[in-house]
Amino acid sequence: MKYQQLDNLECGWKWQYLVRKWKDGELITRYQDTSESMAAIEGLKKLEHQPNQVLNWMDEHMNPKLHNKMKQAIRAKRKRHFNAEHTHTKKKSIDLDYAVWEKLSERSQELGCTLSDAIEYLVSEASRSEKASKKVSNLKADLSKLLDF
Repeated sequence: MKYQQLDNLECGWKWQYLVRKWKDGELITRYQDTSESMAAIEGLKKLEHQPNQVLNWMDEHMNPKLHNKMKQAIRAKRKRHFNAEHTHTKKKSIDLDYAVWEKLSERSQELGCTLSDAIEYLVSEASRSEKASKKVSNLKADLSKLLDF
């Protein structure tokens, strides 16, 4: 297994998942009766600082239809958690307007590379262009000084 399962951490994630689903209005308990359901949810709320007890609550009260969804969500959360430990695997995001993204996408397809590679290429090209422009302006200034004498 590539990503280590840490019980305390994952129980906390499961508690957060269940509470979020409940707040979103989903049925997280196996009970149809609202009073039984609310009693179970109150019990779940009290387990916030007792992560290992969440597993017992899940065995006793959780809606079985929610089991697979939660496993997938926890697996994804585990992957993101461990990938965030290293800068090369940590997910990064940037905010682009659609028109900018579209131009960047077209340019990356022309270059036959990823969006990240296209950005890196364009930044290095801009830097080279700026350096060349500075050299030309310095040469012009030197030449005009020589011609003024």
